Amino acid sequence: MSSWAPHLPSSLQPILQPCLPELRRRVPRPRPWLSPRDNGTDSVGSKRADVKCARASQKSPDDYHATLRALNSRGRKPRKSLGQHYMLNSEINDQLAGAANVGEGDVVLEIGPGTGSLTNVLISSGATVLAVEKDPYMAALVEERFADTGRLKVVEEDFVKCHIGSHISLLLESLRDSGAKPRFAKVVSNIPFNISKDVVKQLLPMGDIFSEVVLLLQEETAVRLVGSSARTSEYRPINLFVNFYSDPEYKFDVPRSSFFPQPNVDAAVVTFKLKKSADYPAVCSTKSFFSLVVNSAFNGKRKMLRNTLQHICTPLEIETALQHVGLPATSRPEELTLDDFVKLHNLLVRP
Repeated sequence: MSSWAPHLPSSLQPILQPCLPELRRRVPRPRPWLSPRDNGTDSVGSKRADVKCARASQKSPDDYHATLRALNSRGRKPRKSLGQHYMLNSEINDQLAGAANVGEGDVVLEIGPGTGSLTNVLISSGATVLAVEKDPYMAALVEERFADTGRLKVVEEDFVKCHIGSHISLLLESLRDSGAKPRFAKVVSNIPFNISKDVVKQLLPMGDIFSEVVLLLQEETAVRLVGSSARTSEYRPINLFVNFYSDPEYKFDVPRSSFFPQPNVDAAVVTFKLKKSADYPAVCSTKSFFSLVVNSAFNGKRKMLRNTLQHICTPLEIETALQHVGLPATSRPEELTLDDFVKLHNLLVRP
């Protein structure tokens, strides 16, 4: 083995031997923890960054060595069926926590903690973490790793099927009973790419519980969620959904070389500032807005709305409503903004 290999514990040989050429080529060396918010200009921000740096100096290193060592300790390898790609670049985890401004007293939901590299950053920043992990081996590993902190609750469930609102509400209530004063929770997660859409649909309508959601997504998905707007080819109902419930922002790119095993695509981090229910666009029913109008409209994307919405009312009534909104009678769904759809819904659907 090369001179690079002796730095690795001998116990890692079985799992590392096939991976050494790839890791040697692409994995960045760990660098000191830096707060992305500490720019030296804001005294309050600087103080908070100093606290974070102090905490970071106390946490154990969490790079590719630690990740592979944790996997090897359980005899585990990443499972493709669960979309497991473990973060190897500790700086990305720091930036994820920084994007949500995680600090002392925060309550953070993490989906798929894996070996706990992001969990480590969140807890070291002063947060209490609710981790939802489907893989029982990883759930046991991360629970054991942070057992002494008193800042981690692990739920061994499939996130897509679990009642996350109940879990987070119970945790918030428990913390308040103990004297803490958390108002809202946050979500910070490096999620499996194959459940991205399900996660977004489940979390974004929960603005009365979560203040913001920070997700590491497949880059293409991130661009579509944030960048697609009316009159573009990628405009879909999910774009209306995202903007109905949140204010999204594309934050930064994450190269595929940051993961083990390396996926075939790059990633990106997106933040969603969630709206409270009182701040949603004014519709008589969110269910009818999305199911009766938006989704039905896009079932025939290239068809005119006067044809795709005939299950609600007559073509003539639809044309009249479009004209009241200030749109042509021949409008198609990809031509309408969120505000246009809200106005059209309120004209076509009676409370």
